[in-house]
Amino acid sequence: MDPGTAFPHPPPQALAAIETLIGLDRDFAGILQRAGPLPWRTRTPGFPGLLQAIVAQMISNQAAAAIWGRVCAIPGALDPATLIALPEETLRAAGFSRPKVAHARALAAAFLDGTLDAGRIALLDDEAAIVTIGAIKGLGRWTAEIYLLFALHRLDVFPAGDIALAAAVADLKRLPARPGPQALRQLATAWQPVRSLAARLLWHHWRHVTGRPAMDDLKRL
Repeated sequence: MDPGTAFPHPPPQALAAIETLIGLDRDFAGILQRAGPLPWRTRTPGFPGLLQAIVAQMISNQAAAAIWGRVCAIPGALDPATLIALPEETLRAAGFSRPKVAHARALAAAFLDGTLDAGRIALLDDEAAIVTIGAIKGLGRWTAEIYLLFALHRLDVFPAGDIALAAAVADLKRLPARPGPQALRQLATAWQPVRSLAARLLWHHWRHVTGRPAMDDLKRL
């Protein structure tokens, strides 16, 4: 997530949710023992959190963290009115592709014209929030789910289009192949109402298995 963010321990409600998850599926029971404490990653609600989700689309989070650090160094870039006026070359120099420049500007425009409002999104239920965010150009279901999970700390969101989650499930469950998004979403129904904690633990498991540093590898299928 944000390269400057500290990774504190999960809050009490998350610890309780982990216990619920383990009760639903014992395969999760050994993850923390093998991989160590679960880092509790967060993102800033509102425009910055959704902009960061755009940055993370389709690339490893190591790369996303580097780009995000450069974006944060641009004066005013985390304000929609400033970002929308930035030259394309400025965002490209930070690491945005041309499509992501367009998506970032679409996001900024949506906040400026009121199509998106952080306070209103926070009041919506999960599916309504996902549909509202996903209606903006370049912000699909994966992006909306990542935002709900890390910025709004919703407990029952599962980004089934995430490659690392599919790989982690295949490894944890000893499946012959990675499940596709539809199959993965179906598998995740067994972890309701705490699917967000399943996602966090699966990312944690996959980092441990692959030997990656403590940064989620968030990619969209």
